[in-house]
Amino acid sequence: MSALELLRAPARQSSALTETAHRPWPLPSGSWLTGQTWEDVLFAHWPVEAYAVRRLLPPQLTVDEHDGSAWLGVTPFELTGFRLRGTLPLPVVSSFPVMNVRTYVTAEGKPGTWLFSLDTPSLVAVEAARRVFKLPAFQARVSLEHDAARIECSAARREGMRPFVFEAEYDGAGDPFAPEPGTLEHFLTERYCVYTADASRIFRTEIHRLPWHIRPAEASIDLNTMPPDGLELQGEPLCHLAGRQDVVIWPLERISRR
Repeated sequence: MSALELLRAPARQSSALTETAHRPWPLPSGSWLTGQTWEDVLFAHWPVEAYAVRRLLPPQLTVDEHDGSAWLGVTPFELTGFRLRGTLPLPVVSSFPVMNVRTYVTAEGKPGTWLFSLDTPSLVAVEAARRVFKLPAFQARVSLEHDAARIECSAARREGMRPFVFEAEYDGAGDPFAPEPGTLEHFLTERYCVYTADASRIFRTEIHRLPWHIRPAEASIDLNTMPPDGLELQGEPLCHLAGRQDVVIWPLERISRR
């Protein structure tokens, strides 16, 4: 991100709060904590057995299903403009690639996202994700390289006895569209909170952004061992690509004990 874009990011992130009619519930009370911008977001999704996902989650969370399946997403993107509320993004440390592995859950009537892992080269981001948001964050090698219209993604981390690796190339293959409520694309993308847990408690982090505009993507995935143990991926993924999304995020709130 250029120096000029760094200066523009706070205004864009804050301006997202002027449009709220699309939200499934009102904005949270209190002040948001961090601003972020997500760029070149790949949504690669596979249907998975709901019972297999359920075994990996706290019992207070309901696994969301669509078309009779739970879904697992592998979502690499470039995070830019990272900042605390009231501050400007700092050069170098405010931009870094991220790889998320996620599924979809509901608690207390609020559908959201559960992250199995968050990988990034940024040690600052890893520590913030762990300490502030209690996310399963890991320092890893992640890169996103642009070659004309295509993006080359590479991610690698070793944890325990096995590596977690993702190697892929992808690009857009259609016109952008806003997913309609009730569709699979809406189910997979229009989420406004993230759930996480520690040893004894369940938490929710509220987020806000404008509605996604995504387009179909063509992806060549050479290697993918990112899913957690116990989940089997079969067949080709459903892939979409999105451009820039400006986001604000609230502090954690505890919703129940485990």
